[in-house]
Amino acid sequence: MKVRFQADADFNQNIVRAVRRRAPAIDFQTANEAGLHGLDDQAVLAHAAREGRLLVSHDRRTMPSHFANFTATRTSAGVILISQNLSIMQAVEDLILIWEASEAEEWVNRLDSLPL
Repeated sequence: MKVRFQADADFNQNIVRAVRRRAPAIDFQTANEAGLHGLDDQAVLAHAAREGRLLVSHDRRTMPSHFANFTATRTSAGVILISQNLSIMQAVEDLILIWEASEAEEWVNRLDSLPL
């Protein structure tokens, strides 16, 4: 199964639209479509995990620590942090490459495989 993406509420919608336009087969859900506006990071991570989606965010300030806390006890498909300084075109190309070159199973963090 191919990777599916979930945009965080702060994620640039121009990137989502461009990915969808360039690669319509990619399943890229917006925060609005998922009802994520106003939810805290833990709830957003939980939603993405339930759906088996990679969360895509610009939130480099708080998301890394929230993701670490979340994955200490739960599995997740992961988080991709994209700098807001990265061009839209480069972000689009990188996300399409991730989708083309990997399967969803490769991204799942499994608690039984984490070093203790």
